[in-house]
Amino acid sequence: MSISNITVFMPSVLTLTGIPGLESVQCWIGIPFCAMYLIAVIGNFLLLIIIKSERSLHEPMYIFLGMLGVTDILLSTSVVPKMLGIFWFHVPEIYFDSCLLQMWLIHTFQGIESGILLAMALDRYVAICYPLRHAAIFTPQLVTQIAAMVTLRAAILVAPCLMLIKFRLQFYHTTVVSHSYCEHMAIVKLAAENIRVNKIYGLFVAFTVAGLDLILITLSYVQIFITIFLLPQKEARLKAFNTCIAHICVFLQFYLLAFFSFFAHRFGSYIPPYIHILFSSIYLLVPPFLNPLVYGAKTKQIRVHMVKRFCS
Repeated sequence: MSISNITVFMPSVLTLTGIPGLESVQCWIGIPFCAMYLIAVIGNFLLLIIIKSERSLHEPMYIFLGMLGVTDILLSTSVVPKMLGIFWFHVPEIYFDSCLLQMWLIHTFQGIESGILLAMALDRYVAICYPLRHAAIFTPQLVTQIAAMVTLRAAILVAPCLMLIKFRLQFYHTTVVSHSYCEHMAIVKLAAENIRVNKIYGLFVAFTVAGLDLILITLSYVQIFITIFLLPQKEARLKAFNTCIAHICVFLQFYLLAFFSFFAHRFGSYIPPYIHILFSSIYLLVPPFLNPLVYGAKTKQIRVHMVKRFCS
């Protein structure tokens, strides 16, 4: 295989360009991004405080919500500070290994979030379809095991992406990453070598995690809705549906944004690159930003404790 004179062997530093085509307005784009990040961190932190301090919220539904909050804080923190460094302070350089670590963190936390949403759907399925058995099934031990399995699944599935890049891709056409963060395919496309294996494995991870979780969540809610509509009393139907509405909103916004970003990248060749990058960046910020707002507004128990804590 012939290697061009400008090919770089195992670069130590990469350059993130931010949002190509919008360089002149990146400083302004950073303002709403920073605002969403601060709201995400503060909102999820408040949720964690309330869930931890209120014993009545020490139930699987709220424990999973707390796990979601931790994941959202870590996900947004792994992306936004460096992104704002590019937008505001013109510091685009990042060490190659640090870039791989950021990539692993981003995709691992996305996988964990998908797994937590699945766990929350299964919790609602058991609570509504088998209410008398819910406490016996979703024990503290099971919740802990689910948390460990969800975390290990994401971390282990994403790790080979790093290994494939680190040890199989050694020659690079350029060290400039046309993106605002270290996204898997954005790094892989820099390589001057065969990247087919990396692409295939990336798709395998995406469909194994998000695809499988989406199918199981959908099946859970189909059964939940059937059970709700078969309830004899209208009040019981409304109460059961209200316990699911916040999770449905979070589930829809997470997967709709995920699939829009995924298909736009793969099949939207006619869409300007800055649109791809802008939406993929928004996709990482919007779920952590919206989740505490949705649960704070739609979950009565959390809303009551929030008002009690700050208005007493």
